[in-house]
Order: sequence, then C-alpha cells, then structure tokens
Amino acid sequence: MISHGKRFKKLGKPADQRKALLRSLTTETIRHGRITTTLVRAKEVRKHVDHMIQLAKRGDLHSRRQAMAWIYDKQLVHALFEQAGDRYEDRDGGYTRVIRTMPRAGDNSPMGILELV
Repeated sequence: MISHGKRFKKLGKPADQRKALLRSLTTETIRHGRITTTLVRAKEVRKHVDHMIQLAKRGDLHSRRQAMAWIYDKQLVHALFEQAGDRYEDRDGGYTRVIRTMPRAGDNSPMGILELV
C-alpha cells in the first residue's frame, strides 16, 4: 500500500482545532517539562517541541518570531531562548522522549508521557 498524502495524523479534528491542540500541548510541554496525553498526540506534538527547541538553539530574531507565532506564552519563549542554548548545546536532536504508560481507564486508549530530555 502506498502512503501518498499521509504526512501527519489528523487526530480526529478539523485543521483549526488540530493546530490549536498541537500549539497548546507544545506550550505546556515546554512549560512543565512533561505532560501525559494519548500516545498518538504525544508522538505528533514531539516534532513541534523539537522544532521549537531547535529554533531556540539558533537564537536569532527570525527564529524568535517563529517561536512566538507558535507558542502561546511570550515569557515562556524568552525563557526557552535563554536556557535552550546551555541545556541542549551538545545534542543535535531528540530533545523529547515518549514513554508508554497504562491505557486510559475510560476508553482504554493508549497513553504516554512526553517529556523533555
């Protein structure tokens, strides 16, 4: 089977709701360091968190404006840009990890923890 047009998971939501969900999960992951969500959502948001950290490591004005356009909290962007260079200077990717946990009690959907390394 050929996988044309399968670039990302749709998460059962329209495009605007999906973008808002990914933005909020990215913001909360960077703010708290780890979040618990469904496994599919954790795997999807991982690429956005890695991209924000990559922008913070670059540290120029254009990267800062791109991060401000995605992350909801302005002070969080400033804190990320101050700390990411020191914290991730020797790492060239893989800034997050997804850990499988027990399935959710209500609907048995697979859950996972997304955390910063």
